[in-house]
Amino acid sequence: MLRWFRSKIFWAIGLMAFVLLFGVVGYKLLYGFTWIEAIYMTIITVTTVGFAEVRPLDPNAKIFTVFLIVTSVFIFGYALSVVTEYLLGRNSLQILKKKKVKRAIGNLSNHVVVCGFGRNGMQAAEKLRAYKKPFVVIERDKEVIERHEDEVLFVEGDANEDDVLLQAGIERAQYLITAVPDDAANLFIVLTARQLNKKLFIISRASQITSQTKLALAGADKVIMPDKIGGDHMASLVVMPDLITFMDKLSVEGENTTNLEEVEIEDFTDQMDCNSIRDLDLRRKTGCTIIGYIDPEGKYIINPEADLQLEPKGKVIVLGRPEQIKKLNQMFQIG
Repeated sequence: MLRWFRSKIFWAIGLMAFVLLFGVVGYKLLYGFTWIEAIYMTIITVTTVGFAEVRPLDPNAKIFTVFLIVTSVFIFGYALSVVTEYLLGRNSLQILKKKKVKRAIGNLSNHVVVCGFGRNGMQAAEKLRAYKKPFVVIERDKEVIERHEDEVLFVEGDANEDDVLLQAGIERAQYLITAVPDDAANLFIVLTARQLNKKLFIISRASQITSQTKLALAGADKVIMPDKIGGDHMASLVVMPDLITFMDKLSVEGENTTNLEEVEIEDFTDQMDCNSIRDLDLRRKTGCTIIGYIDPEGKYIINPEADLQLEPKGKVIVLGRPEQIKKLNQMFQIG
């Protein structure tokens, strides 16, 4: 819609430029005015300011002037209407967009609220989008919002403020990712969000080691230091390059390239008896291998034994090629 308005504006500007050029050339070539006189006569004619002519006009020149006045009035009137329509249409479109976004956020529940759309926030959003996990981004930079508003649900404002978090549906959200570069800002966001939603799982970015403890005390469930992770990863590529490269191949980019999957035991119980890992028999049925188990208390067991007793609230970590993971999801109607 805005593109259509812009094309009309360019068309109106072109018509106005044509009228000015037509008047200048007409006075110069047809009636022998100098270039300065021709420009002056054209300007006072099309703007209808009412100054006197630079020299007496013969009947033909008067007819030309009348034609120029009538033409310019219509064209400049058209241009004014286009500009007015564009400004009003742009405001109306922005209002409609905000209402649409507000309605979409209002329909969300168990979603993710991402605070900050910088480098880390954008990476988090890409991962969430790849897994079709609904999310809302809180960002205060209007330019950033305008560049990505067609792809992401944005709430404009400061994530420290209660009203802004409530607009993002924080009371219905399941997760909060605060990826603001400033540790103090992240601390306030964590404190505010925890007060608004006691059950929220909060993941916070930290730049300084000293901030980790403070963020955890404020209510963050997990604190991530991107710089530390990046440095460890680069050093590991020197110490054990093949292992790290292999681990990178296991990175989960989306539903079509997934190598790892987290599955709740409850997803299996409706379709089969699964008292132990051996009962699941996922290797034979799907080609996937169970490499980890998380019990209901959150204890992680790596490479569990086949006779390990499963509990309904537990989860298994499954490894497989993308097509095997897809077969697993389809067979048990997961996700």
